[in-house]
Amino acid sequence: MTPLLMTPGPTRVPDRVLAAGAMPMVHHRSEDFSGLLTSAVGRLRPLFGTRGDVLPVHSTGRGALEAAITNLFSPGDELVAVCNGRFGEMWAEIAERFGVVAHRCCADWSVPARAPEVEAALDAHPRSRAVILAHSDTSTGALNDVAAIAGVARRAGALVMVDAVSSLGGAPFRFEEWDVDLAVTASQKCLMSSPGLAFVAIGERAWEAQKTARLPRSYFEFAAIRKSLARARPETPGTTPVHLVAQVKAALEQIEEEGLERVYDRHEKMARMTRSAVTELGMSLQCPDLERLSPTLTAIRAPKNISPAVIRDQMRSRGILVARGLGRFEPTCFRIGHMGDIRPADVRRTLDALGDIVATGAR
Repeated sequence: MTPLLMTPGPTRVPDRVLAAGAMPMVHHRSEDFSGLLTSAVGRLRPLFGTRGDVLPVHSTGRGALEAAITNLFSPGDELVAVCNGRFGEMWAEIAERFGVVAHRCCADWSVPARAPEVEAALDAHPRSRAVILAHSDTSTGALNDVAAIAGVARRAGALVMVDAVSSLGGAPFRFEEWDVDLAVTASQKCLMSSPGLAFVAIGERAWEAQKTARLPRSYFEFAAIRKSLARARPETPGTTPVHLVAQVKAALEQIEEEGLERVYDRHEKMARMTRSAVTELGMSLQCPDLERLSPTLTAIRAPKNISPAVIRDQMRSRGILVARGLGRFEPTCFRIGHMGDIRPADVRRTLDALGDIVATGAR
């Protein structure tokens, strides 16, 4: 029996999306595929909140985060990295591996990333060319205030680059309204598709930075992807993962049918259900001092008498897969994902099982 995937991704893939991925092969240089690609990219723009460029990148989200660094920076460039979770820290580490200097701020995972702290980091490091941050960080359950942080970055003349891998399609994202320069997402979370395809929204200031960036890149060349998409028959530079594009298109059609605002409301409802159950069961969030919480993931501190590993094992024995804690929270935390195709009934089943485990004090 396939377990119920209550994880931060890969998430459950709906039957219609699976069926789209099982279609007969379409050649990636054909007119049929060009229409498929154009449709998928166009349907992503409302989720990003942009009318501009959305580039398909043939990789997981992590590959697209790396591509964002190599396309916009040169060796020795500086940036400010908001590191109030594993994925902000990971992006900073990627930048450093390419010789970019990452000035970390907001490094306490247990509290929110606050705009004044980012502003202080920019003041202390005036050569920083960008601020990088995660919108939703699944290691903590934080939802960072991109709009506020973008405001201080803009005043300092820095680019705003956002990891929206675990939020796009589950929480509102306002690329243009918030004055973001680059945002990354991926197929396997709120987009309800198989892993392996990422998308990057990119604005004009980022394109200007790309023109002078000197870090090495080849496969992840944003300008080449943009040029291929602009052809009379849009395509990508290399061999496209055709069936992943078909899945994403089908998933976006499903989101449109439900209605984007209703999708956001559903995610908020599931998050509230989960947080309420945590309190009712006498537990707490892993990071109870966070002011803004992600609607797509809840990080929970395990009771003292039951280890997170035992909770995960017990949940698995009941046909439900939840995730381990990440990094410094692994010894104390387990995580419940409620994103994508997950519905309130799935959350209720998960919380009922969790309640049974806590009540019996399984060891």
